[in-house]
Amino acid sequence: MARYTGADCRRCRREKMKLFLKGSKCDGPKCPFESRPFPPGQHGRGRTKETEYLLQLREKQKARRVYGVLEKQFRGYYEEAVGKQAKTGEVLLQILESRLDNVVYRAGFAHSRDMARQLVKHGHFTVNGKKVDIPSYRVKEHDIIEVRGKSKELTPFIVAQAQAGSKTVPAWLEAIPSQMKVLVHSLPARQVIDTQVQEQLIVELYSK
Repeated sequence: MARYTGADCRRCRREKMKLFLKGSKCDGPKCPFESRPFPPGQHGRGRTKETEYLLQLREKQKARRVYGVLEKQFRGYYEEAVGKQAKTGEVLLQILESRLDNVVYRAGFAHSRDMARQLVKHGHFTVNGKKVDIPSYRVKEHDIIEVRGKSKELTPFIVAQAQAGSKTVPAWLEAIPSQMKVLVHSLPARQVIDTQVQEQLIVELYSK
């Protein structure tokens, strides 16, 4: 499967904001964005004419990079959102938030979405008692996500349990670190999604 293999910090610099792709490193002084808060490349420091199209494109790229989704899949999510009887942009964000890798990250069981994606792909999680190793799997209301028995003894989960409470878990989820379990109370409404994305710009880009 195709995936991005370049430097994560270049993606943050391209979007001119921290996307928190490297977990705790993004909060420290060693984060490259702190010393080079301008786009990468030879002309990164130059002034770019910000057209309407460019603003829309950058917003779409930002959302893709935050959630770690490639263009074809992201476009598929958009087309699915268009078919719903609700605001397209809000449905799109809800779809992205309901991915299993994002839920694992939001619950505090991984330092980044990349790490969460890897843990899911390695088969460390069950959903309603059944093993799921597909990061793009979409959780539903009342689902129960749990770390598999033997996997609880692995270092990433021991660390996650020890650091429980250091990260705010969104209201639509309930993390139970003592059992390494996540309860999905509902799917998230726009007002509880803290991703800094102007989804309307993405809708305008795709609807042209």
